[in-house]
Amino acid sequence: MSNAAHEFLRSAAEKSADLAHRQIIRRGIDSYNAANERGRSRFLDWEAARLRCQEIKWEAVNNLDRYLLEFEQRVKDRGGQVFWAENSEEARQYITDLATARGVHKVVKSKSMVSEEIHLGPALEKLGIKVVETDLGEYIVQLRNETPYHIVTPAMHLNRTQIAALFKEKLGDVDTDDPQQLVAAARRALRRDFFSAEMGISGANFLVADAGMIALTTNEGNGRLCTSVPRIHVVLSGIEKVIPRLQDLATLWPVLATAGTGQPITCYSTLAGGPRQPNEVDGPEEFHVVLVDNGRSELLANVEEREVLHCIRCGACINACPVFRTVGGHSYGTTYMGPIGSVLTPRLRGLNEFQHLSYASSLCGACTDVCPVKINLHHHLLHNRRDAVNASDRPWSERIGFKLWRWAVEDARRFRGAGWLARLGMRVMHRLHLDGTPLDPARPWNKNHAAPPAPAKSFRALWGKRNGND
Repeated sequence: MSNAAHEFLRSAAEKSADLAHRQIIRRGIDSYNAANERGRSRFLDWEAARLRCQEIKWEAVNNLDRYLLEFEQRVKDRGGQVFWAENSEEARQYITDLATARGVHKVVKSKSMVSEEIHLGPALEKLGIKVVETDLGEYIVQLRNETPYHIVTPAMHLNRTQIAALFKEKLGDVDTDDPQQLVAAARRALRRDFFSAEMGISGANFLVADAGMIALTTNEGNGRLCTSVPRIHVVLSGIEKVIPRLQDLATLWPVLATAGTGQPITCYSTLAGGPRQPNEVDGPEEFHVVLVDNGRSELLANVEEREVLHCIRCGACINACPVFRTVGGHSYGTTYMGPIGSVLTPRLRGLNEFQHLSYASSLCGACTDVCPVKINLHHHLLHNRRDAVNASDRPWSERIGFKLWRWAVEDARRFRGAGWLARLGMRVMHRLHLDGTPLDPARPWNKNHAAPPAPAKSFRALWGKRNGND
């Protein structure tokens, strides 16, 4: 078992036993579910909207090379620069070199999960450059020296009492847990950073190919300040974020807002496409787009798994997942959590090291049901499990175990025989458990559980008897 798997199991056990933590998450997700239901009711046909989003992303991902080149050319035509980063190191190096060359001392960041993925913040801070997260949730977890808990709501795991105590400690002028006053305190602190930063870094919800513009979706206005006030604007985006046409936003923006927060549209929907033009009164002097591959091309080449790149990072699958609801976001130990993280991370960072995430699912299918671009998430979890088992570096005991299981279930007589042996083993285990001397193979279960009694007959036998086929 990998170190990542050990840490996941340890953290999951800890968080699932923390009832206060689980209550906070349940309250947040219940609130989201109510808002999402209202949001979907505003659509004349929500399923038709999902289907249209699926079609847009399918077209974009299956023609990724053409649309990315079109996007690049449009950005360059407007005076912007585009850098193609094959991996995290190249993306970090480009941005740190740019910051050093331009004499940057402070960076303000709008929310960007890709920046978390490539560990950009620590790289900049290592050079003595201050990095300030300006999304309120990201700002809170940065003050706590934590990673985001959730793709959309980074501080979902905290209540206002905890946030008030944090602000009192870190900001010094807060003595209330009133949400409006807490927001005002953060605004006062961040406003100074917005107007003293030389570089603003943002993500991109979408890269619009025919317009050469990025589309940003925010609720706090911090994205517009990050992209317009500092003299340098750097966009950090995965290559899969491209969409063909500006008009596609007419569907994608409201669907993203509804799936992400239950809103009909977010408070700030922003388009940015280059440095300040001669006839413009604001905007950056320099505009850079860093397109990050970091394993996405390999995923693109896998026809069976390619649709995972359709994800628009709304977080709906996370909110629907009973596993996330129990163990929380930090237990995953990865940038992307929940069902989409359990599908994506093993593909980007290695099936062997992160195969345990594919098993962190009940396969209930709720994630697939709510995905606004109709990604068959639980099916891809099964693909990950299969491919991890078939990998050549799996332990011999695991490979033999699965081969024996397959051999047993392929024949009815062998299956009955295996069931008989299993019931016999359960009787032995149960008897030894009652004696207080469990067998070593049963020790992990018996340590915290009572051994279940073995059934007298198999399900097949009971079914046959009930239907007169005994």
